[in-house]
Amino acid sequence: MTEVLGTAVLLGSGVTAGVLFAVALSVLPALFAMETGTYVYAHKLLGRNWDPTMPVVVLTSTLLTVVLAVIADDSAAQVLFAVAAVLLLGVSAVSHLCNVPINRRVKAVENPDELPTDWQDPRPLWRRWHLLRTWLAVIALVLNAAAVTVI
Repeated sequence: MTEVLGTAVLLGSGVTAGVLFAVALSVLPALFAMETGTYVYAHKLLGRNWDPTMPVVVLTSTLLTVVLAVIADDSAAQVLFAVAAVLLLGVSAVSHLCNVPINRRVKAVENPDELPTDWQDPRPLWRRWHLLRTWLAVIALVLNAAAVTVI
């Protein structure tokens, strides 16, 4: 049972870290290179499929990692899984509390070619939060991989 769950945890935390890393490596620089109106349009398009999918992947991975922290026979694996679960929960918290409100603000723009006069470009703040959750996800993946090797 632990082997199957370990594989699922590696898959889920790997997908999480991989998606966030790909966004940081390629999508973010592309968004920063765009004019503001084009960025708003692109941001709306990019978020359509990530938003419903990634929370399920992250939260499922977190839950499975918690289960492994409880049922693993090895105490080192238990600690590694527990810390990885906290980090994955951190990914979810940063996403929901920091990035999602910014996403909502961008999606609320009706006409990207006519931005409100008080518009503040959210890209720098969004990038900072995104990089934090990317690091949390990568470290969680490393810890999960280490834990799976000792169970």
